[in-house]
Amino acid sequence: MTRPSWAPPEIDLDRPSAARVYDYYLGGFHNFPADRAMAQEAIRMWPELPVMMQANRAFLRRAIRYCVSRGITQFLDIGSGIPTVGNSHEVARQADPQSRVVYVDIDPIAVAHSRAILGDDPATRVLQGDLRRPDEILNDERVRELLDLDRPVAVLMVALLHFVPDADQPREVIAQLGDALVEGSMLVVSHASSDGQPELAARHQQLYSRTPTPMTMRSKVEIESLFGDFALQEPGVVPIARWHPDPGAQAHPEIERMVGFAGVGLKETVR
Repeated sequence: MTRPSWAPPEIDLDRPSAARVYDYYLGGFHNFPADRAMAQEAIRMWPELPVMMQANRAFLRRAIRYCVSRGITQFLDIGSGIPTVGNSHEVARQADPQSRVVYVDIDPIAVAHSRAILGDDPATRVLQGDLRRPDEILNDERVRELLDLDRPVAVLMVALLHFVPDADQPREVIAQLGDALVEGSMLVVSHASSDGQPELAARHQQLYSRTPTPMTMRSKVEIESLFGDFALQEPGVVPIARWHPDPGAQAHPEIERMVGFAGVGLKETVR
């Protein structure tokens, strides 16, 4: 296929990317035939996937509004993927026009897209970074020039940590990030789980083993442990659609059972 102008030359167009597959699920246009083929295979296996991904994106919106309601207007979106309609900066600004967002992703195509879409927006920054090296993210000049780390920050890890294997010590990485944040900061997490549909989840993990970012699904208990010293806020770690649902939202028990879990943690005073 002809390489589009926005695709960096180092990107392998024939190997699916988790970020671009996710973009396809959300109805985006920043994906290639290999990504669409993998997504369609996954949908044949798990027809509810697009609805599940949309539920995850809806959680992101609710969580950002929740953080703003608690006085936070600074967001560090790690594993942000490719910005599509309703992404973090749009939602945050609707809640408070003074909001600022730094997008971080390890995938160069996601970073390239983000920079092209956001351009010279003064209230956003985009950097290529690796969650496993939190100090590099926090000390990056683009983070420091936009976010005041002496004030509370909401760290968004939405649909990210199931791409971080236990060998990479996600709990320790989150603890390092937490140590660098001030009291009142928040951690927002959604995570795919093997609870409810273990056989189907195993096949889904096998499918993602084709990508540079294979999946590690975790149980609810394991997801709760990722919050470490962050105090879970009500209602705790729950099925994604049940975390502060919008008024009048229709319940989908089958989707709730399969999509995974979400929660928000608060950094409290260290005693």
